[in-house]
Amino acid sequence: MSNRKRHPHKAVEEALRYAEAHDWKIVIGGHHAWGKMYCPDNSAECRCGDFCITCVWSTAKNPETHARMLRRVVDNCSQRS
Repeated sequence: MSNRKRHPHKAVEEALRYAEAHDWKIVIGGHHAWGKMYCPDNSAECRCGDFCITCVWSTAKNPETHARMLRRVVDNCSQRS
């Protein structure tokens, strides 16, 4: 795990650790989001998220569903072999 602040919801934190294990970069902060996940290969061919960037919400209506969505973004990344 990188030296970042933990997410307040356990399911989302586990999804972030999953993303980090697949070399995704987690950046905390932003205007409305808790942070963002960045694809390790942010290329024009890869469209796993919105230009390989996915927002991580701190107050998701359903944290477990949000965590599944974050894992799905990592799993569906076209750069992942």
